[in-house]
Amino acid sequence: MEKEFEVIIYKEVDKTFLEQYDKVEMKVDVRSEYKVKRIDNGLGGLILEEIQVEPYIKDLGKYERATGYENQFNISNWRFYMAFDGDAPVGAVTVVGKTEGLNMLSDREDACVLWDIRVADSYKHRGIGQGLFNMGVEGAKKDGYCQMIIECQNNNVPACRFYHKQGAVLSKIDMYAYYSDEEIRNEIQFVWHLNI
Repeated sequence: MEKEFEVIIYKEVDKTFLEQYDKVEMKVDVRSEYKVKRIDNGLGGLILEEIQVEPYIKDLGKYERATGYENQFNISNWRFYMAFDGDAPVGAVTVVGKTEGLNMLSDREDACVLWDIRVADSYKHRGIGQGLFNMGVEGAKKDGYCQMIIECQNNNVPACRFYHKQGAVLSKIDMYAYYSDEEIRNEIQFVWHLNI
């Protein structure tokens, strides 16, 4: 018996949906990582090399709980978009505007941050992430932003490829961004900029 093709509904939501937002898994199937090779201690440039690693699952959901955003920030300049299969949340994205205490914007008022994007494992590779990303970009344009700043890590190769495909430019590599956190000390921060 064939499964009936689901219709995914995309919509902007408010903070009352954040408990549903957190129900969407945020797991990365890590099979490779980008290693950064310094030429002449970095003065000669950097080379990124994708290397295969022993596969593992990284659960980003343990670091990122949407229900906790308001405890840390004023989220009045934040936009939330979600994807639903019927009543079930299957994807979500957050786009952040100027927010006190948010360092990623460097006090810029013309830029926003793609704070979070997630798609449930069983719904990946169906275009849901693209649909959510497009909604986030369109909302950011309407809000008057000209650039979107995106952070990911060297062990999230699928995300790196996705942002590259969108036209984002890798603009910062910080090999010590997470050094104070022993659990993720060896991860490398990649920051992308996308003109919108």
